[in-house]
This record gives sequence, C-alpha cells and structure tokens, in this order.
Amino acid sequence: MNELGTDDYGVYSVITGFVTLLAFLPGSMASATQRFFSFAMGENNSEKLKQTFSVNLLMYVAIAVIAYGLLQTVGLWYVTEYLKIPDERFDAAITLYHYTSLMFVFSIFTAPFIAILIAHEDMHLYAMVSVVDAVAKLGVALALAYVDSDVLVFYGLALFALSACLAAFYISVCVKKYAECQLRKLYWSTSLLKEILGFTVWTLLGQISTAFRNQAVTVLVNQMFNPAIVAARAIALNVASQVAVFSNNLNTGLYPPIIKSYAAKQKDEMMSLVFNGSKLTFFLMWVFALPMLLEMEAILTLWLKTPPPATVLFTQLAIVESLIFALSMPLATAARAPGKMAMYEFILGSIQIAIFFVSWWVLSLGYSAEWVFYVAIAANVLMFKMRLLLVNYLTGLPVLPYYKKVVVPILLVLLLSTLSSVLVLHSLPNNLFTATFVIVFSMAISTIAMYYLGLDKHWRQKVATVLQNKLFKNMKLA
Repeated sequence: MNELGTDDYGVYSVITGFVTLLAFLPGSMASATQRFFSFAMGENNSEKLKQTFSVNLLMYVAIAVIAYGLLQTVGLWYVTEYLKIPDERFDAAITLYHYTSLMFVFSIFTAPFIAILIAHEDMHLYAMVSVVDAVAKLGVALALAYVDSDVLVFYGLALFALSACLAAFYISVCVKKYAECQLRKLYWSTSLLKEILGFTVWTLLGQISTAFRNQAVTVLVNQMFNPAIVAARAIALNVASQVAVFSNNLNTGLYPPIIKSYAAKQKDEMMSLVFNGSKLTFFLMWVFALPMLLEMEAILTLWLKTPPPATVLFTQLAIVESLIFALSMPLATAARAPGKMAMYEFILGSIQIAIFFVSWWVLSLGYSAEWVFYVAIAANVLMFKMRLLLVNYLTGLPVLPYYKKVVVPILLVLLLSTLSSVLVLHSLPNNLFTATFVIVFSMAISTIAMYYLGLDKHWRQKVATVLQNKLFKNMKLA
C-alpha cells in the first residue's frame, strides 16, 4: 500500500474483488474434487480415483472457458461502465483487470491438482509451495519501490506471472506423482458425473454466498464511500485472512481424514476429528487474534505508517468474524461427508447472501461503513448454530456434547486470556514497549489457557509427547 498509494490500492482491491466474484466456480469444483477423491480413498477404490480425475478435468476446462468468456464480456462491460475508478487511473485499471482475469483462469486449472494433493495428505509439499508463493509475493511487493513504470500495471503483471508458474508446478508434480492424474487415457463415468454435478450444483450456492459475503460487499462499499474506505476494508480482510492462516491450514489437513473416516464408516473417529478439530482451529487463530485485537493500532501503524481512516476498527471486526468462522470449519467439512448438500447449502447460502442485501439496506439508511462487519458477525453466529444442527441431522453428530466439549472450553480460554491481557494492558503506560509486552504476554497466557483449560487430558498428553520428541530430536542434532 505504501508503494501503490491509498487510491491505487483501493483500485487494485475493487478490481481483484470484482474478478473473484466468480471464485465460486473453481471453489465449488475443488470442494467436490477433494470430497470425492477422499471418499474413494476411504473406500480404497483406485478405479474410482481415476474416474474422478478424468470427470473433474473435463469439467474444469469447461468452467475455465465459461469464466473467461464472462469476464471478457459482461465483466469488462460492468467494470468500464459502473465501477468508480479515477479517470487518470482508468487505463491502468483495465490492464490490471485483464491480468487478473488470466490469473483467475490459472487458478481454475490449479484448483483440482491442489485438491488431489491435499486428498493424498501430502501436506509437506503443499506447505513448501505455499511458503514459496508467500515469499515470492512479498518479493513482488518489495520490488515496487524500484519500478519506474506504472506500479499498478507492474504489480498485476508480476502476480500473473507468479500464478502461471505456480499452476505449472502443481500440474507437473501431480501428473508425475499420482497415477490417477495421468493424461494419456480418459476414465469416464456418466453416473459419477451426475453425482459430482449434484454435489457441485448445491455447493455452488455456498461458494456464491461466500463471494457475496466478502467481494460483493467490497464493491458495495466502493459505490457508497471513497477509495480510502475501500482500502481500509481490503486491509482489514487481508489481515484477518493472514491471522487465520494456521487455522485454515489445519482445517485443510483435517478435510481428508474426516471424509475418509466417514466413508470407512468409522463414526467415532470422525466425531473425534470434528470435536478436536473445532477447538484446535479456533485456538490456532486465537493465539494470534488476541494480541492483534488488543494492539491493532500499534501494529497497523508500525506496518503501514499511516493507515487509512477506520482501518483499526475494520480489522478488529474482521478478525472477530473470522474467529466465529474458524470454529465452524470442521463442521462444514463434516456436512460434506455424506454428499447430501441440498438442504445444508440452501439454508447456509441463503443466510450468507442475505448479508449483502442487509448491508445494502443498512448503508442506504445512512449508517457508517463498519456496519457491514456488524451484519456479517451476527450472520456468522447464526450460521454456526445452523451448521451444528444440520451436521447433527446429516451425520448424527451430537449437539449437547459438542457444546460441552468444544464451546465451553473455548469460552473458558477466551475469558481467562482476555481478562488477564486487558488487565496488563491498562496497568502499563501506552508506548511501543508496552505494546510488545502485551503481545508476548497475551500469546503466552492464551497458550497456557488452551493447554490446561482447552484440551482434555488425552490431548494434553499428546501435545506433551510431541514437544518432548521434538526437543529430544533437536538436542540429538545439537
């Protein structure tokens, strides 16, 4: 943002946000791919694995053609005619739009191969590539300081080149490593196609609603407020997504074993994964979220020097919304295990789509921009309760034991860590040293509370064993 400037960063956010409105296309297919791959592995059915790959590959090609056609016709028309872009940045914005459209097409081709990688639980490779991708994007951002040409155009071109390299790597690795990803022979199954389409059509509603929850609201904010407010919202969503990285990756790792255990009819194993996964995904986010919530102003000032107005409040609210969603992620995975998505996606999708329309109504009444976050937080609380009831109906997951074993320990951890950290914060002077101390203290007290209040005896023993093994290994290496 320092190199692009507030206005260009706002333009970048609204352009990329508009393009990713179509993210539900590869997103829904990736969810179906991963579910059907994991299910086939749980059944130990290699023929079905090959059929799943072939069917999905052809569907992804069709999706890529449709998506690019929509982006270069209807999408380009809307960007040209209706998005609020400063006149002097219009040409750069259109060039950025073309690069972003191509990036989106590459993401479509990459999604099924990432899904296959995760279904095989090859997480070390996924983690390695993710780290390289993150470092490369940081390098692109740092390079902006040395660019003589239009930095917005250069940024779009560099990210496009990076996405192309990433797609090529994933495709080549999966084709070489996994037998079902071979491209020499087509393993077709009409019945499997119908099954995947039935699953995907309803998953589409969930993906569309997710796009509305974030990107469509960003476009709405762009229509009603200045670019600085759009930039503040983009920063808030970006920070919240980074705080949630560890919990999201843990949930990514939980997806295959939850589906496989259901396919193998190991119900107790699946319930244990969902219960403990819900706590761990929340805890992994909370340990970073609490210090961010308490010292958001200091962190954003250190990072951005002069954050756009309302960025601190926006980011705090975005993190609260993400925390609620983090608790729900393993439940959402369990809901997909039976493959009966109609009722689940209709109810949850309707609530998420309502976020956009309620936000529109609230802003039209003259309320300030942060109210879109209040609407989203309220909706996420409602969606968590609905997910729990729906998963109970679909899989038999017990509701009351979930509250007792998951929600109550989480509330105890929240209460102890928050009260302790707030007490320390208000007992010390307001300076950089205090901010650093509060961040370290809040992370430490959260970790201690999670270990003793959040985990049961069995999981405390597992954590202690892992730490002892790691420490012993490091001592031997030393």
